Amino acid sequence: MSHSADLTWLLIKDNNSFLVKRNGVQFSSEANNLLNKNSFKFSGLANNKTIGIQAAASGRGIVVSTKKTNVPAFKPSKAINKVTITKGTRKAAAAVAASTARAGYRADLRKAALARVSAVLRAQKPVKAHAKKAGKGVRAN
Repeated sequence: MSHSADLTWLLIKDNNSFLVKRNGVQFSSEANNLLNKNSFKFSGLANNKTIGIQAAASGRGIVVSTKKTNVPAFKPSKAINKVTITKGTRKAAAAVAASTARAGYRADLRKAALARVSAVLRAQKPVKAHAKKAGKGVRAN
């Protein structure tokens, strides 16, 4: 028995364990929610097709998870397909765009997925140490 995505959203939109309300704004900490917004479009729980992008456990690369649609609702662990991508930034972005968004899976999430890929990979880069500039003037010494 499959449930409608709209019915699921009506049941979970106001109250669920992933809902975070701060300063009049609602966020969601659920898996496969690209922007962490509490909205039907980005909901990883309500939608039948979702895209999730997280940092890889090794600290290098990303893990792209998608939801399979032909798995029964009572087997949620088998419904998630995870792929690790350890290529460079451009190749990872191209792979995400080609495999999930352009292939007719969820084209409306393409921009958000690419933004998430960029943010995760940028956070994994080491911070460059800049040399401190020598001060000028009498007070600098």
